[in-house]
Amino acid sequence: MTQRLRTRPPLPLLAALAVPVLALAACSTPAETEEAGGAATVDEHEDDGGHGEEAAERTPRLAAAYDGGLLVLDGLTLELVADLELPGFNRLNPAGDGRHVLVSTTAGDEPGFQVLDLGTWAEAHGDHSHYFTAEPELTDVVFPAATPGHAIPHGGVTTLFDDATGEITFVDPTELGDGMPEVETASTPEAHHGFAFRLDDGGLVTTVGDDDSRTGIVVTDAAGTEVARSEDCPGVHGEAVAADEVVIAGCEDGVLIYAEGEITKVASPDAYGRIGNQFTTHDSPVALGDYKHDPDGGLGLHEISLIDTAATTLEVVHLPEGVEYTYRDLGRGPEGEALVLGTDGALHVLDEVTGEVVASHPVIDAWEVPAEWQTAHPTLKVLGETAYVTDPANQRIHAVDIPTGEVYLTGELPAVPNEIAVVSGG
Repeated sequence: MTQRLRTRPPLPLLAALAVPVLALAACSTPAETEEAGGAATVDEHEDDGGHGEEAAERTPRLAAAYDGGLLVLDGLTLELVADLELPGFNRLNPAGDGRHVLVSTTAGDEPGFQVLDLGTWAEAHGDHSHYFTAEPELTDVVFPAATPGHAIPHGGVTTLFDDATGEITFVDPTELGDGMPEVETASTPEAHHGFAFRLDDGGLVTTVGDDDSRTGIVVTDAAGTEVARSEDCPGVHGEAVAADEVVIAGCEDGVLIYAEGEITKVASPDAYGRIGNQFTTHDSPVALGDYKHDPDGGLGLHEISLIDTAATTLEVVHLPEGVEYTYRDLGRGPEGEALVLGTDGALHVLDEVTGEVVASHPVIDAWEVPAEWQTAHPTLKVLGETAYVTDPANQRIHAVDIPTGEVYLTGELPAVPNEIAVVSGG
């Protein structure tokens, strides 16, 4: 039986805005997810709750969606830990606590974001931590959403967006794992395919749009007062936060950059130059984005964008001849490198400042970009110094050491992997 959403009683209505009308309370701030590896389980000691076995170090785990289910893998060995049935096409979103994944699904009693417990976590004990693993579980906790869209961990909460209704749900990820947590909610005036997320100071970034178009973003402070707005961003899609909590939102003709209370538009060099997905690090002002200059060009892309949020500049970089990628094939390395998994099967490493290709590491066979984004095709996810690369054609997943390019692990899978998500284990 699906657990129903419990919502905290709303506060008195805040000042009416042109964008969200908020009913928010303060949320506690979870610790930042650490990008750390670990070792296999070493003894039978149980945690304080009696639900896990102690491990020597953190144990990262991966979730891989396939047609009809979810695979859970040990991130250190790539061995299969669990195969969980879940009908349909399901999408995966890290919950922000290093343990759980939110599955965007239409299966079950109601559509929404269903909590998948990957069964790996850390517990602080004074000046050190203990690490535990347990059997993964697809829980019965579902945050309802008619069309579950973006799930964004930031600002101490994970923010869920319902594209069909414009409803925004704020979840404290530290409260996952103990039944249905209480939540806070807000909404946009019109439903659209958008996003929202909290800032560290309690402010809120939200897209502006309706059924016909998406035009920009609005930023409100912790009291709900509008701080900044720009509707100079046709087709707004995708968000990221760079160093110093500078916000980037993608447009069909460039990006919007929000910093210190102001929004700046940085235009693409082409009249149509869509940037829909961005990848950042905590300490770099540079964002890696995808780039599409042909609106009829299909899913495959052969250029990337490097957005310098400090200089407010945007550079388009051409990949090596014949190399394409999709939005699933970008990431950032441990030193801020721009990573691209190309259709030539190689992991290309680019300097984040110059865009120069500094290394290309063979990982999988050459592959073709599919016509539809839902079709399983190679996917890249990064945790620390490891790049996890799926190989759907051979039902495999590989672990690549980013500094050396060595493929140091390969896991055989019982199904064709589609999307993947990785958690650190604490």
